[in-house]
Amino acid sequence: MNRSIWLSVMFVIGAGSVGFAEESAELELLDVRKIWDQAEHNAFTDLLRHEGRWFCVFREGSRHVSPDGALRVITSDDGEDWKSLALVSHPIDDLRDAKLAVTPTGRLMLNGAGMRAEEPIRYHSMVWFSDDLGRSWDDGRRIGDPGFWLWRVHWQQGVAYSMGYATHRDRNQRTLRFYHSDDGQTYQPLIRQVEVPEGVGEDKILFLKDGAALCLLRRETGSKHALLGKSKPPYDQWHWDELNYRIGGPNMIQLPDGRILAATRLYEPRVRTALSWLDPQTSTMTECLELPSGGDTSYPGMVLHEGKLWISYYSSHEGKTSIYLARIRLR
Repeated sequence: MNRSIWLSVMFVIGAGSVGFAEESAELELLDVRKIWDQAEHNAFTDLLRHEGRWFCVFREGSRHVSPDGALRVITSDDGEDWKSLALVSHPIDDLRDAKLAVTPTGRLMLNGAGMRAEEPIRYHSMVWFSDDLGRSWDDGRRIGDPGFWLWRVHWQQGVAYSMGYATHRDRNQRTLRFYHSDDGQTYQPLIRQVEVPEGVGEDKILFLKDGAALCLLRRETGSKHALLGKSKPPYDQWHWDELNYRIGGPNMIQLPDGRILAATRLYEPRVRTALSWLDPQTSTMTECLELPSGGDTSYPGMVLHEGKLWISYYSSHEGKTSIYLARIRLR
């Protein structure tokens, strides 16, 4: 579990391509560590640092899709030694794709989805809360509208926001709805149908320092290139541009100097989990660092801590689908 792959690969990227100062920036991949592989299939991660501790959540089950899917929460003081903290399960649903957040009142929050493969409405978004730093979780509750997957909840100025995509089997019917909530438990549509092409899915909303918002959105129809949304308060109107990559499992973070790093699955010339510079001005992505990965992989969590970027992700490049943690120095 604590076996480490020590790497010291340095990548130099021109920052001018992302619309900031014309000077070079370096990313140094310090190490990658496998932190969990106890289930047959371990996947779909998120990462959080809270109250001086690390928290990582992911789905474990017998296969990529299986009725026994549950959400494992593990914790660490130092990011090296990890132990199980809780297992959130459901008697019927395959629980999937949990994300971690801290509410404005300081509670830990999980949001994800329950899947019933044979039901007419296969997916219901769900949320759970913990009052004891993740040791125990409530029974959970459904949120949003039946069949809409609120993939990640983001808190901004005391309000929870989430894009939710329709989970029709026909991807050409997958529309997008934008939700908001004052308490993280009851969600109402702020935009009932977001004006984007059908076939969209997973997303990451990033609230910038000036209050503007970006949304990195997966798309599986047409060119399959990702979409980048831009909005300003009160976030009831969005403008969308097509990016230059097909992606999966999107996440992104804004660095102290304003630059934006996205972590996603990339598909060409082969599937991998990678970091890319995201330029909102030109709506382009530039790959800058590939993590050790392949096959069934992606769904990264991202935390910037003490000048290092910590990334959780899953991958099957070593055979068994397992959870990994990478540390990257930003220079």
